[in-house]
Order: sequence, then C-alpha cells, then structure tokens
Amino acid sequence: MARKQVVTKDMLLEGAFELVKDSGSEKLSARNLAAKCGCSTQPIFRIYANMADLEKELYEKCTGFYSDFYKNAGSINETPFVNLGLVYIRFASAYPNLFKLIFFDDNDSGMSLYDLINGGSNNFVINEYKKMHGVSQDEFSVLFMKMWIFIHGIACMVLKDDFDMTEKEIEELLVSTYRAFSGT
Repeated sequence: MARKQVVTKDMLLEGAFELVKDSGSEKLSARNLAAKCGCSTQPIFRIYANMADLEKELYEKCTGFYSDFYKNAGSINETPFVNLGLVYIRFASAYPNLFKLIFFDDNDSGMSLYDLINGGSNNFVINEYKKMHGVSQDEFSVLFMKMWIFIHGIACMVLKDDFDMTEKEIEELLVSTYRAFSGT
C-alpha cells in the first residue's frame, strides 16, 4: 500500500497563494484549497484552527511578495514617486488578483494603506522623500497624497483593462504630473 502524502503548512500556504494569484481571493475556500493541494479538507483544519488563520498568513505572504517585487524592480527613474508609481502599476498589471487582495480586500492585519505602500519597514515611500531636497514633511505629505491619488487611479484603470499606455508613456506621465504638482 502506498504511503499517504504528508500535507504541510508550507504546502497549504503555497497552494492558497497560487489559488488566489490565479483565481482571486473569492475562490479561496477549504474545498478549493484541498483540490488545489490534492488532499482532503482534513489536513487544512489539522494545521489551521480555521480559514481565518490561513487567510491571515496568506495575506502576510502576499504583502511579502509585493515587497520583494518592489525591491527586485530596481531604480527606474530618479524623479520622486515615479518608481513607486511604476512598480505599483506594474504589480497591478502582472498580478491583478494579488493586487486586489492586498490593496482592496478588507483585512485585519492592522496595516494601513500607507503601511502597505511603504512596504512596512522597507520604507519605499520614505525613500521617495529622501530624493526630495528642501521639502518639509508637511509639503511632502500633500505632494504624496496628490501623487498617490493619481498613481492609484492609473492602477485601477489597469485592473479594469481600461488603460492602453506603454510603461514608457506612464513613466513620462508620472514625471510630468510630479513636476506639475511640485512646481518644479
């Protein structure tokens, strides 16, 4: 008789990640995860007390994936907010289901949208501030809010497949928008 496969926490978490990445968070259920992992639902509830516990770990995995995606993007443009915007928009385009989970779905992670954008302790937003010279914290906050509304709007349009600009055109648009908002 063949030995049964041992289902691990890592296998379940990776299966949940792939399921959400491919099909969206609304498809995450014990039954769908069991099918994805080739097991029954029993190992899921042996390892996790409930689906909420799994979803919390999945959310952390997804935000870590976004942070790694951002770090691996490298420096694209030295104009403040352009890297931040391009990577955010690129992530929305490449991983729409993960983008929705991280930036749209309700979660109880305790992280604000700013924390998510900042990449936690990675300080993605703070690094944009460091590019700016002679700008007070208050001026930066106002400029960040204006740019963020613009960046997030483009990302939403990308999700709806209602945006047909190239990445180079988006980069130029972000640079000109930053200059218009900052007066430089």
